[in-house]
Amino acid sequence: MEADGATPSARKPLNELFCSLPTTIFEVMSKLGGAAGTKRAAAPPRPRPRAPPPMSSARPAAPDPAPPPHTRAQGIPVDWASETLVTVGATEGLAAAFLGLLNPGDEVVMFDPMYDSYVSMARRAGAVIVPVRLALPDLSVPLEELAAAVGPHTKMIMLNSPHNPSGKVFSLPELEAIAELCIRHDVIALCDEVYEHLVFGGAKHISLRSLPGMAERAVRLGSAGKTFSFTAWKVSGARGGLHLHPPLPSTLGPSLEVKRRYLEGELTALGFGVLPAHGAYFLITDISKFLLPGEDDVGFAKRLTVEGGVTTIPVSGFYVGAAPPTHLVRFCYCKEDPKLQAAVERLRTYLGPGGKGSAQ
Repeated sequence: MEADGATPSARKPLNELFCSLPTTIFEVMSKLGGAAGTKRAAAPPRPRPRAPPPMSSARPAAPDPAPPPHTRAQGIPVDWASETLVTVGATEGLAAAFLGLLNPGDEVVMFDPMYDSYVSMARRAGAVIVPVRLALPDLSVPLEELAAAVGPHTKMIMLNSPHNPSGKVFSLPELEAIAELCIRHDVIALCDEVYEHLVFGGAKHISLRSLPGMAERAVRLGSAGKTFSFTAWKVSGARGGLHLHPPLPSTLGPSLEVKRRYLEGELTALGFGVLPAHGAYFLITDISKFLLPGEDDVGFAKRLTVEGGVTTIPVSGFYVGAAPPTHLVRFCYCKEDPKLQAAVERLRTYLGPGGKGSAQ
């Protein structure tokens, strides 16, 4: 609606940063997959609508003696009244942390590849992104490069473990190196741990906040939606995590490991190179065998969607640094078994021997 005398050319511009952002690869592939009627191996499914139980706004007169799950799992004492902020999804928690903790010109070290929302939200706060690329094929942290990236202008290190898009679980030596840099340079750590309970394959999630000297300089983000498989609820917690009294479910990680092993085996049999993953619900695969001359990961993902009926995400879309790898795509396996099996059958038909997209 326009005021009297206003014309479109006279309007004040909207936010320049957000208006200049390109369409995300998630939106591109979701629209393409929807038009093609594919089996989506790119994103988690939305749960069926289900009303949550009533929530009380009253503050209890005395603290509950039962320790919250994060204290039980990671050994970090949490004062729910002063150290917990409930947010509408982890994305709001991220935005609050970036806007509340950063000033224009502050540098933020982020591990490349990364969840795409980090960059836009940090830049909106005026931050300068300093990417440190995880080394392929094991996605290990290049510790010397990380140390060189942290300097007098560094305000924050952004850590996502278990990691999206790769499923990497950061090791204790890697976390100790990050903690040492934070303490030495007086740097804040923003820890996205929304997949903390989706860990398997012998790996163990360790919160950076649990290491010596890090509890007071780390902001931890958890997700009730991820933990309880209700992603559409968009309920998360910052700093100390959500104060949830019942024990957390122990079957989610093992059930996802079964799906991971199934998909990993099928993809390997077809000729994909599967990168190691021990957390979240993603697999990154090397598609070099299937690339056509001059084709990159974006072209392959679009071709697989339109011709093969399976939608993936090209991993180059997760990188902020220059010259990202263009031979990797991400699969998502938190699907019902029949959907996962149907997607695998489509992959076999299209990429298997004699298939239209098979390696020549």
